[in-house]
Amino acid sequence: MIKIKKVLNSSVILVGDEKEKEYILLGKGIGYGKKTGTEVEESEADQIFIPVDNLRTKELISFFGNIPSVYIEITQKVVKYAEEKLSTKLNSGIYITLMDHLNFAVERYNKKMIIKNRVYWEIKNYYPDEFKVGLFTLDILNKEFNIEMPPEEAANIAFHIINAQGEYQENRDGMKYAKMISGITNIIKYNINTDIDTGSLHYTRFITHVKFFTERFFADKMLKDKDNVLFNQISQAYPKSMEIAFKVREYVEKNYEKKVPDDELTYIAVHIHRLIMYNAEK
Repeated sequence: MIKIKKVLNSSVILVGDEKEKEYILLGKGIGYGKKTGTEVEESEADQIFIPVDNLRTKELISFFGNIPSVYIEITQKVVKYAEEKLSTKLNSGIYITLMDHLNFAVERYNKKMIIKNRVYWEIKNYYPDEFKVGLFTLDILNKEFNIEMPPEEAANIAFHIINAQGEYQENRDGMKYAKMISGITNIIKYNINTDIDTGSLHYTRFITHVKFFTERFFADKMLKDKDNVLFNQISQAYPKSMEIAFKVREYVEKNYEKKVPDDELTYIAVHIHRLIMYNAEK
């Protein structure tokens, strides 16, 4: 059983268990009318935070004690929607980062402070589901505060959703990912030298592969060079595609100072070939 140590606001409480571990519990109305010492069931909360140490506890108490509870409730709605939309569990850190961002975003809007998102197009096109979560969030904010935030803010929100996904959450950086994806796709589009149907299934598959390559790259989980036979076969069968793939490798290694294995190059070339063939058939 856990007991309340401090009510931070109507939706957030600090609790402790019999082993003197402290948690922060979130839940709409979970702190309403409650007092220090009251016992609480964990099932009453939507999310549990486990502070690392006393310093972290103080930091979280300060944070939740100063943020309006409306942002806590909005964040809970957004996280629930995102997890259903993306069919994945988001890292618990999203509750703090997103609340803080939304609070600051509304403050910026009211003060007429516009911050440009330099990779708005990339986020919108390469992470469409996360971008839709951003639009969903904007709709809530606009209705709640009777404002009209620009669609670029949806991409800013999408960054937080991107960063909160997956096993390697701590190492994820939405802007860094988007920049690499944009750089790779621009090289390929330029070298194919023809209009690409960005709405085609082949392009969607291509973008998906580039996204997975980017994730493996930054997580140090790239494919190992185990299939030189396939690499040689693809090089001979699709020389133009492999030539473009080598340009992609040159770009990545020059800008990110990390080697790209031949196996990764092989699959990039295969997807480039599919794009070339699809556009030739049109």
